[in-house]
Amino acid sequence: MDKYEVVFISTPLIGNLVPTVEFAHHLTRRDPRFSATILIITVHERPIVNLYTQALATAASHSQSHVNFIHLPTVQPPTPDQYQSSLGYTSLFIDKHKPHVKHAISTLASTTSVAALFVDMFTTSMIDVAQDLGIPCYLFFASPASFLGFMLHLPALATQLAADFVDSHSGLIAPKDSAIKLIVPSFSKPLPPNVLPSSVLKRSKDGYFWYLEHARRYTETMGIVVNTFLELEPHAIASLSISGLPPVYPVGPILDHAGASQWHPDGAQLHDSIMEWLDQQPPSSVVFLCFGSMGSLEGPQLREIAIGLERSGYRFLWSIREPPKGKLDLPGENTNVEAVLPAGFLDRTAGLGLVCGWVQQVRVLSHQAIGGFVSHCGWNSILESVWYGVPIATWPVYAEQQMNAFELVKELGLGVEI
Repeated sequence: MDKYEVVFISTPLIGNLVPTVEFAHHLTRRDPRFSATILIITVHERPIVNLYTQALATAASHSQSHVNFIHLPTVQPPTPDQYQSSLGYTSLFIDKHKPHVKHAISTLASTTSVAALFVDMFTTSMIDVAQDLGIPCYLFFASPASFLGFMLHLPALATQLAADFVDSHSGLIAPKDSAIKLIVPSFSKPLPPNVLPSSVLKRSKDGYFWYLEHARRYTETMGIVVNTFLELEPHAIASLSISGLPPVYPVGPILDHAGASQWHPDGAQLHDSIMEWLDQQPPSSVVFLCFGSMGSLEGPQLREIAIGLERSGYRFLWSIREPPKGKLDLPGENTNVEAVLPAGFLDRTAGLGLVCGWVQQVRVLSHQAIGGFVSHCGWNSILESVWYGVPIATWPVYAEQQMNAFELVKELGLGVEI
C-alpha cells in the first residue's frame, strides 16, 4: 500500500493549532495511507502555546500516532517599524519562516511522498513554498463557513467600504448613513458594519491590508477544508459553491474532547477542584463565563459583571484572566482576583459561585451542572457549546467574534445577545 505524507503549518495560537492537530489526527485515523507532519512556529512570548506543542511532540514520540511534529528554527521577529497591528506582526513573522518550511518539506520529500501542504487562514505565504516544490496546497479554515465567505468576498467588498463607509479624517470604517448595511453572500441577513473585525475597520493600518492579502490567496489553493458542518451552516456552505472558487469541504465539528489536562501545568489540580464544586450543584443550574485563550477584560468590566452576577442570584463559574502585559503576550493568571472585584464580592457569593483562573473549557461544558455559557464566541467555543447542548449568551471580544455572535443569534437562533 502506498504511503503519503500530509504537511500542516498553523498560526501559532491555541485557537488555530488545536483544530489543526485534531484534523490531522482525524485524517490519519480515517485513511491508513496517510501520515501527517505538523510544522511548529515558536513564539517565545506565548509559553502556554509552547507547552502545548512540546507536549504534543513528546506524546507523539511515545505513541503509535501517525502525526509527527517538527519545531522550525527560530527567526528574528519583525521590527516595530515594519508593522502596525498584531496581524501585521504575525503575518511578517510567519513569512520569515519560508526557507525553513521549504527545507523541512524537501527533507520529508527525500524519504516519502508528500501529498499536500495545508496552510491556515494566516499562513498563506507558505503557498509560495508549495508552488516552488510542486506540491498541492490546501487551506484548513478553523473559523466558520460564514467568515470564510466574508473573507472570500472581502476584495469585492473593499470598493463599497471605501465609497460608503470610510471616514476621510480618521481612516476608520464608519457608515456615512446609519441605514447602510453590508451584503455578504455567506450571511442570510445584511451585516451591520460594526460587527466586522477591528483590523478591517481600520483602513489606515496594515491589518486591513493583511486581511485583503490573505483573502486573495485563499483562491490559489486546490481546496478549502472548513471546521463546520452542513446542519449548522447550510446557508453559508451553499453560498460557497461558486464557479472559480476552490471546492469547499465541511469536515466538522473537529473538537479536542480531552482538553488541556495532558499538558497544562495546572491541569489536573485545577480541574479536580472545579469538577468537585460542579458535582455539588444541581443540573443545568450554573452559568459558565469564559472568554477564550486570548480573551481578557479590564477592571471596570469585571466589576460590572460581578455586580450583575451577584444581583442575578444564579450559580456561576467564572474564569478570570489577567490582561496581557505586552502586545504579543497572551492573558495570564490573575494573582490577586480580589483586587479587581467589588469589595466583599467573593465572601458574599461564596456559597453561590466559584471564581477561577485558567479552566478546561471543554470538560466544564460537558458537565451536567452547566446550564448556560457567557462566551467570547470563538468558533472552537461555539462548536463545543453546540456539541454539549449549552446555550450561549454572546460577549465577543476580538477578531471575527462579533460576526460569529451575529450568526449565532440573528441567523441560527442558537444564542442570546448581551
